[in-house]
Amino acid sequence: MTMNTNYSARSAATAAESLKRAGHWDLALDLPAALTTALRAEILTDRFFWRLDDPAEAETAVVALREEDPARGGFYDAQLAYTRLLFDLDPRPDDEARVRAGFAAASGDERLAGWAAFWTGIVTEKFDGAPERAKASYTEALDSAVRDEDLLLESYAIRHLGGLALESGDASGLDDLRRSYHLRAALGARPQTAAAAATYAAELPPGRPEADELNRLAARTARELGLTWLAKSL
Repeated sequence: MTMNTNYSARSAATAAESLKRAGHWDLALDLPAALTTALRAEILTDRFFWRLDDPAEAETAVVALREEDPARGGFYDAQLAYTRLLFDLDPRPDDEARVRAGFAAASGDERLAGWAAFWTGIVTEKFDGAPERAKASYTEALDSAVRDEDLLLESYAIRHLGGLALESGDASGLDDLRRSYHLRAALGARPQTAAAAATYAAELPPGRPEADELNRLAARTARELGLTWLAKSL
């Protein structure tokens, strides 16, 4: 009985993770057998970033997780704070400090270190305006992703490395954007795939039919899944 119960819980958690990747956050939340405190906080934090919906539920879930697992809870708290800052959603006076503290603490936790390196790159690039230091963090995240076979993290790391390369005049960055798009599509990560399609299309030479098709795909997915900021940008 215990073995069957554990198997059922793992299966439910796998299903919830798949639904989250597909941008079906509400369906994932309707699988109560799957929802550990950590997974619930992860799903709600992800939904807030893409939909920019009411953050109250996500904030409550993250507070609960911090009591149970401070490092992971702080990691998601930092993401919530970053989203508020990025989209100017009533940011709090201490949000930048929360971002830095949460990702710094996560970097010392082996479960989170690879993703913490990626987010450290984001902070370094966006807040500090230091692309070379950001590149080092993205490269660290990429190395971790390859080692751990985390294809989603790999797609994030190479997307940002590609962006930095293009900004410095290195055309090979376009290959990174293309690979990021294909990795996300292969994983069934629909919100991320749509964002990658729009990013890749924006860097293609003018007049390319491929760019129009990518933008149509991104816009259709954004409308279907309610990806607020992406839909507005297209």
